[in-house]
Amino acid sequence: MQRRPWFELHDDPRFPRFLRDMVTDGLEHLWNTLGSYGSVAPRLRQAVAQSGAAQIVDLCSGGGGPWLSLAPRLGSGIPVILTDWFPNLPAFVRTRERSHGRIQFRGQPVDATAVPEDLRGFRTIFTSFHHFTPEQAQAILVDAFRRREGIGVFDLARPRLRTMLLCSFVPVLTWLLTPRMRPFGWRRVLWTYLLPVVPFTLWLDGVLSCLRAYSLQDLREMIAPLSAPDYAWEIGEAGSVKARVAYLIGTPMQTSTARHASEVHELPG
Repeated sequence: MQRRPWFELHDDPRFPRFLRDMVTDGLEHLWNTLGSYGSVAPRLRQAVAQSGAAQIVDLCSGGGGPWLSLAPRLGSGIPVILTDWFPNLPAFVRTRERSHGRIQFRGQPVDATAVPEDLRGFRTIFTSFHHFTPEQAQAILVDAFRRREGIGVFDLARPRLRTMLLCSFVPVLTWLLTPRMRPFGWRRVLWTYLLPVVPFTLWLDGVLSCLRAYSLQDLREMIAPLSAPDYAWEIGEAGSVKARVAYLIGTPMQTSTARHASEVHELPG
C-alpha cells in the first residue's frame, strides 16, 4: 500500500461547520464550472445500465458534488440521491432545485462504510475515497461487493507533482467563482476575500489530497480478494492531462455477461 496517512483541515472535527460548508460549496462550484468529471460519464453510464440500478446513491456528497454538470451526461434521467456524514443541507436543497428534482438527498448522516439497507442503487464517491483509511476504504468496497451493488470511485487527486502544482490555481478560481455562489452574503465575502480561509483551505487540502490519494496499485490490492463470477471490476484513468481522473468501477453483472466478471480490466483514458 503506497498511500500515506496525511490529514486535511476540513476533515478535522474542530473545523467550524459553517466553514466546512463553504469549502464543500467551493468544490462543488469548481467541479461543475470546469466539468472536471465529464470524462468518466460514458463509463459510469454503461456501468449503471449493466448493474440494472434504479438510482445512483452518491456517498460523501459534500456540497452536491459534480452532479449538476454530470447528471445530464448520463442521459436516461436516472435519479441521484446525495448523502454525507455531514450533510450540507442548504447546498443539497439548492442542487435539488437547480436539477428540477432529478437530484434528491438523504438529510440524515450516512456512513459510507455501512450504507443503510433501504438505500439501494449504484454507489458513487467523487474526490472523497482518499479521506478514508485503508481499512475504511476496503470496508466501502466490501459492503458494495457483498450486497451486489455497483460502485464507482472517482478521484482527481493524484500522488503526482504536476497535480499538486495545479492546485495552486484553486484559490484564484475560488475568488473568481465566489460571486456566483448562493447565498452570497457578508459571511462568504469575509471568509473568502477579507480573511481568505476558504481559498487557503481549498489549496492546502487539495495538495494534501494528492499526497494521501490511493494509487492504481493500491486500488488493485483492495479489490484482489473481491472476486466473483457475477461481479466485474475496472480500473483506469480518464480525461485530459490537466484533469486526469482515476477510477475504480465495480459492477454486478447479469448472468449472460457474468463469465468475465472476475477479471480486472485496466483501460487507457
